[in-house]
Amino acid sequence: MAGVSLEQLQERIGYRFHNPQVLSEALTHSSFAQETSERVRDNEQLEFLGDAVLNFVVSVRLADAFPQYEEGKLSRARARLVAADHLAKVAARLELGEYLRLGRGEEKTGGRSKSNLLVDALEALVAALFRDGGLEEARRFVEGFILPADLAAQADELFATDYKSALQEYLQAEHEPPADYHVVEESGPEHQKTFTVEVTTRREWAARGRGGSKKAAEQQAARTLLERLGNMAEAHDGGE
Repeated sequence: MAGVSLEQLQERIGYRFHNPQVLSEALTHSSFAQETSERVRDNEQLEFLGDAVLNFVVSVRLADAFPQYEEGKLSRARARLVAADHLAKVAARLELGEYLRLGRGEEKTGGRSKSNLLVDALEALVAALFRDGGLEEARRFVEGFILPADLAAQADELFATDYKSALQEYLQAEHEPPADYHVVEESGPEHQKTFTVEVTTRREWAARGRGGSKKAAEQQAARTLLERLGNMAEAHDGGE
């Protein structure tokens, strides 16, 4: 396991397993289980369970923190909090890749840093905590490592309209492929950069957006293009 001890991981997350085997299972990729002569289980079932536990804990926290919001808004906020890119960052901070049990092929192809493997392991770890310590331990981990400390302070970001998803839905309705996003300019000092992103589609619809991060610029570009597409549709309707 990359020469590291599971003791280190338990110290890092602040929980000692009564049954260390369940932790080992959470970190066992199917490639290892298929290659070893040992009788071991891979982490796929724990990943399945961990996904459900994670969604439940996040749902409860959101409902408690924002009782005034309806289901749709809460669902979108939950999707942001359990998104693969966010979970991969959490797994990387915990250095879960160091503890994975991988087959030779996955080891050679950089499996310890693959986002999908890290996300799977993180979800499996949530399930392992649930199996070993109950819902309270799983909740403590999710709130301590996955959720922001102050959800209320993140409200603007959590409930902001996802213009990229809205544009994607528009294009799907038009039977168009997904839009492409490209950074066309970066300006300002390293610690305070401004990014300009251009979004383009197969029909040569295009727009640009600016922001303090690539994601913010992409959102702005998608918003601008959606507004233009709305005007296009209105102009087309008016000309009929």
